[in-house]
Order: sequence, then structure tokens, then C-alpha cells
Amino acid sequence: MKRSLDRKRVKFYLWVGLGYFFLGVVTIAGKYPGQFLSVIFNNIWALAFVIPVNFLLFEFSVPFVLRKRRTVFYNIFLAILLLWLYLMAYSIGAYAWKLFGIALHVYTRLKVFPNTGYAIENQMGYSMGSVFLFGILWHIYNYIKLKQEAQQFRIEKQEAELNYLKSQTNPHFLFNTLNNIYSLAKDKSDLAPQSILQLSKILRFMLYETAGEFIPVEKELKIISDYVALEKLRYDESLRINFNYDVEDMKQAIPPLLLIPLVENAFKHGASETTRDPFVDIHLSLEDRRLSFVVKNSIDDSAEGNEIKESIGLSNLRRQLELLYKEHELSVRRDLRTFTAHLKINLASHV
Repeated sequence: MKRSLDRKRVKFYLWVGLGYFFLGVVTIAGKYPGQFLSVIFNNIWALAFVIPVNFLLFEFSVPFVLRKRRTVFYNIFLAILLLWLYLMAYSIGAYAWKLFGIALHVYTRLKVFPNTGYAIENQMGYSMGSVFLFGILWHIYNYIKLKQEAQQFRIEKQEAELNYLKSQTNPHFLFNTLNNIYSLAKDKSDLAPQSILQLSKILRFMLYETAGEFIPVEKELKIISDYVALEKLRYDESLRINFNYDVEDMKQAIPPLLLIPLVENAFKHGASETTRDPFVDIHLSLEDRRLSFVVKNSIDDSAEGNEIKESIGLSNLRRQLELLYKEHELSVRRDLRTFTAHLKINLASHV
């Protein structure tokens, strides 16, 4: 019953009916010169029968026959039975509908048949033509609608996954930041109040700036700057930090908190674990909608092997990039004392 109330499907039958109407006028009008108005009214009257019957056939009867049953025999039996019933409806019913129109003086008899049998046989050709037209367009309509629904489902699924990844990234980022403040508070550092102030800036950004799909790149740079300032409080002068950027247009839009996982990774898994000459180098360039973000950090040269184990932040970032952009590349490289992450994005390739 729900399908019968679908306004889009009702409009579909009305549009197909309109096409059937014009096709009928063009086909019949040439056979009866001087009877153009009668042809018009006759086709309108016929349309009042054709549309409801085809609607019942394709929206109720066909789905009922195709319903899954214990054996295919029942489906075949129902198909034959309903085919016979609809043949009767299209032949006898359409003829009776014409007689009803004649009685109401809204239908004009343009051709006289020798008997009722010939009249019904002639009517069946037009009626089955309507089934053929409605049937083909019904299949095309359902195919297009199915593809649209599948596409919409894929988009909704990707949006849900993207929101889930963001919901993981934000608490993960906040948890690591709180750990930094905890370290300062535990050591009874005078920098603890300042770190809380820096954290409040970050929280304000996360609460009020990350709800939308995009933010200007200048705001992303600001949150990176605030995060770097917060991290600086944990280290002495031995940590060397270089943060610079070359941006063509500060108003260019990027997803919020897209770049911060690389910066966070550089501090948490790089500088904080380096015992000698720790450093973090951050460089962003953005020109002609092409973003290049390079983050280098020191690593402990005593670490065994060159195997790269990506953090949750980097893994989530890779998946977010897959969902957001068609053209992107995130490469990581590790040598003796340096870990380098290089992100490239064509911002114009947003999905």
C-alpha cells in the first residue's frame, strides 16, 4: 500500500500516460481528417482507463506474482491467471469503458465494427500497446531509481563512516592533549595554567568550528599553531620546532582537523620519544588548489628496524582521505633518525 502513495510513482504514470495520449493522437488523427477534436476527447477518455489499469498491473499485480514462494509453480500459475484477467480487463473492460463514454456523450464513435467481437479485438491491440509502453518505461524507471537509491545508500554509508572516523579522531586528539597537561600538573609546573588556557582555545575550536564540512585553511593553521604552542610547554629549549607555510589564499576550504593528526603524530611518536636533539619541522604549501603538507620529526636512532607502525590517527586519516578526495597521496618514510610524512591533495577532487 505504501507504494501506491508514492507521489513520484504517481507522477511517473501521469507522464507516461501523457506520452501515450500524444502518441495516440498522432497515430489516429491522420485516419480521421476533420475529427481532430473528437480524437482528442476520445484519447483523454481512454487515458482515464489506461492509467489506473496499468498502475494496478505494475504496482500491485506484478510485484505480487514475483513475490518469493515455496515453489516456482505458484508463481507461474499466478502469472498465467493474472495475464488472463488483465487480457479480459483490457479487451472487454476497455470496450465497456468506450460504451460508457458514448452513453455520457464524451466519446465519439469514429469507426463502426460489424459486431462486438471485432470491436473488442481492435481494442485489444491499442490496450496491449499501452502495456508494452508502460512496461518498458516502468522497467527503465525502476532501474534508474534503484541506481539512485544505491548511490544514495553509498553516500550515506560513507558519511556515517566519515563521521565515525571524526568522532574517533577528536577524543583521541583531546586525550593526548590532556595527557600533556597532566604531565605538567604532576610536575607542579608553573606552566600548567598556561597549558589549560591553550587547551581551552583548542576546545573552543573543536566545539564551534568543526561541525561544518569545511573551514578556511587559516583556521586549520591557527589550531595547528595553538597545538604546537601547547606542546612547546612540555619541552625545554632542546626541542627545535619549525612551523612555516606558503598559502596562496587563506580562505580556501579544507575539512576541519584534517592536518592535525600528522602534527600530533610527530610529537607523540617522535619528539617525545627522542633522547637526543629532538625536532619537529612542519611545512604547508597550498597553490592552485593543490595542497602539500610535510611533517618531519626526530626518532630515536636506537629503535630497532625500519618497520613503520602507523598510529590510529594516521590510519583514520588515510580512510578519511579515501572518502573525501579522489586525488590524494599520504606517504611516510623512515630513515636512521627522521620520520617524514608527506600529504598531497588536489582539493578540487573532492568527492
